[in-house]
Amino acid sequence: MNMISASAAASAAAPLPLDHDAETAASTFTAAGFLLPHLERGQRVDAATLRGAMEAAFGASDATGAWNWKTAYDACEAATVLFLRKYGAALFRRAGSSAAILPQLGKIAGLLPTHTRRSEEAQTFQQFSTPIPLGFAAVTAAAITPADRVLEPSAGTGLLAILAEIAGGTLLLNELAEMRAGLLSSLFPALSVTRFDAAQIDDHLDPGLVPTVVLMNPPFSVMVNVEGRMADAAFRHVASALARLAPGGRLVTITGASFAADNPAWTASWTRLQERGRVTFSAAVDGSVYAKHGTTIPTRLTVIDKLPADDPAVFPTAIGVAPDVATLMGWLADQLPARLPVDPGVAVPIARPAVPRTVRGYRCP
Repeated sequence: MNMISASAAASAAAPLPLDHDAETAASTFTAAGFLLPHLERGQRVDAATLRGAMEAAFGASDATGAWNWKTAYDACEAATVLFLRKYGAALFRRAGSSAAILPQLGKIAGLLPTHTRRSEEAQTFQQFSTPIPLGFAAVTAAAITPADRVLEPSAGTGLLAILAEIAGGTLLLNELAEMRAGLLSSLFPALSVTRFDAAQIDDHLDPGLVPTVVLMNPPFSVMVNVEGRMADAAFRHVASALARLAPGGRLVTITGASFAADNPAWTASWTRLQERGRVTFSAAVDGSVYAKHGTTIPTRLTVIDKLPADDPAVFPTAIGVAPDVATLMGWLADQLPARLPVDPGVAVPIARPAVPRTVRGYRCP
């Protein structure tokens, strides 16, 4: 669910001990529980409120090094997941339409602080989770049903995953970073979160786990255990996820805006991808959509259906740049074709497991 997943941080020269990551995940989850009542009351979480929740959960201030502000923002995102699990389905039912849902998601996001203080790790690996309005557009494009098994290869803090869960999908979550994987396990206690390098997800995931939908926000330009920037990082992630996707399934990815078939630097790569799956929609999104998450880098939403293109060198006409998510949603409604039937030989869930009414162990003040 993150633009550059925290999984990339696993390549740091001196990783923290796993027990430290587990303790950090548990404390971050506790902090999310402290923040949840503020969201329930529609109260803004300012810096002082967030600091208080983190100090109560960790038993120390950030000055001691027990936590940093990147971890605090993770707690805010986890609180959003808790809120959406508790109220999201009812909120979406009452809204009645995608157009009505977007402002509601914007209000929730508006209660949380802008990510202004970045850790060195976050800057190095460009860890920007998916804003929930943009995540909602991705889930809408995926057209998830209760018959779908949904893979998120770099699940981050679960902001995409919870929207897919509300849509009815059975989740397969993967996150390499130990702390975030631990946080996901607390947020989605019924699931077993895998911890593979998502750039090679098809090589490592259990052969029996075949998703019918892939939702992804892969790294743009970093690779695990590779120093420096890797221009084809996003391509590797998308290609591996597409290889794992069931025939007839749908992949929806958020990438950098430049990762486009009409960009000469990527035309050959997209042509190779279309030998396995056809691009059915692609639109750039203005960088302001990500401002709340601490960046204004333009992004792109691309939809691929797992059926070889009639001509791999032919792509949909470029739409342009959506100035906001509402415009993007309108384009999806007008131009995205219906999903293909999934190969009947692929075993998919008959019904998704019941979602627990409460999430394990969060405490409220």
